[in-house]
Amino acid sequence: MTADVPGDTPGAQPAASASSVKTTSQSSLDQDTSASEPRPPAIAVTARQEFGVPPTLVTLAGIVGRLLIVGFALVVFLWLIFQVGAVAIAIFLGALLTALALPLAHFLQRFRVPKVLAVILSLFTIAAVGIFILVQVVSSIIAESGQLSGAVTDGMSEIQDWLKNGPIQLSDEQLTSVNQQVEQWAENLGGEILSGVASEAGTLGTLITAGAVFFFATFFFMVSGASIWGWVVGWVPARARDAFNTSGRIAWGSLAGYTRGMVIVALADALLVLIGLLILQVPLAPALAAVVFMGAFIPVIGAPVATFFAAIVALATKGLTTAILVVLLTIVVGSFDGDVLQPLVMGKAVSLHPLAIVTIIATGAIAFGIIGALIAVPVASSLYGVMKYLSGRDPDNPLPSQQSNTAAANAPPSEPVHSTTSPAG
Repeated sequence: MTADVPGDTPGAQPAASASSVKTTSQSSLDQDTSASEPRPPAIAVTARQEFGVPPTLVTLAGIVGRLLIVGFALVVFLWLIFQVGAVAIAIFLGALLTALALPLAHFLQRFRVPKVLAVILSLFTIAAVGIFILVQVVSSIIAESGQLSGAVTDGMSEIQDWLKNGPIQLSDEQLTSVNQQVEQWAENLGGEILSGVASEAGTLGTLITAGAVFFFATFFFMVSGASIWGWVVGWVPARARDAFNTSGRIAWGSLAGYTRGMVIVALADALLVLIGLLILQVPLAPALAAVVFMGAFIPVIGAPVATFFAAIVALATKGLTTAILVVLLTIVVGSFDGDVLQPLVMGKAVSLHPLAIVTIIATGAIAFGIIGALIAVPVASSLYGVMKYLSGRDPDNPLPSQQSNTAAANAPPSEPVHSTTSPAG
């Protein structure tokens, strides 16, 4: 027989405990429910209710604001580049030369050539080849410049005769006006080119400084490029370091692929045009091929414009049929260049639409002159590759967040957790 606790009523304590537990459980449930329910921001709701701002406009304003901030940063960056334009161009050209000479240096190191010696030999080799090609191109143009200018003049005269006596039937006054406009345009273009070259060269001191920067930048890029890049990456915050490192490597891969591919494409274009002009027996074929080689370094429009002179020479020396065949040769070479050669040689280094390339070249020429037209496409291709990666649209280089999501999706299912308690009964 069990004795009751003094002062307690039998059966009262269990009822109170049950009621207390129920009240506590209900209170906890209400707190959990209220804590789990999402609460919209009071400021946003108040602003939309008070001013009637739709959510779409709020989102659009946020996007525009961020774009303005990015645009302002780009303007400041370009302004800084303009202030030290000679140094920036020297460093960029040093990177281009590094892209050309680095594979040769790596090849020499395979035969146990010391790194510094391999770098020096590769730079001298690239410089010698470049000077040889440049001398051959310039000498061929100078040697046949008289005949070339005479043939171009005769071709232009035949075009004028066709405009006057052909279906268009232009009058002498109209032809004179057209000639004056063409001559004025040529003079303005020549003056702009000369002024652009003079402004880029600057004073003798600027030229010497830029040359020294170019030499030292190329040498140290090849000797300790990885260490320099690692030092730059080390200044980036840890959370953005991987993305910044990958962006830099994508930009460098695009720049290097474009530089190496463009030399091969220019040589192939000049060789194909030379073979075609020799088959058609067009005079001055070596000089015209040299002009095509120089023009091919401006993508899409350089080689066709240069081949236009070959068509004029063919018109003056071989007649209309040969000139039409030269134009067809230009179309065939351009199609082979854009559809076969560039994708094969450059791969994904330049994945831009031809219209985008023409627009970029025009923008670079307006902003920076001849240098801008030459470097606009590699710079734009590098930026496009980085933007494609940062926006998560590059399947070959996924973002770190995408890699973690893919790893989680491909992970094997976890083992079910078995209860350690035995079933009742």
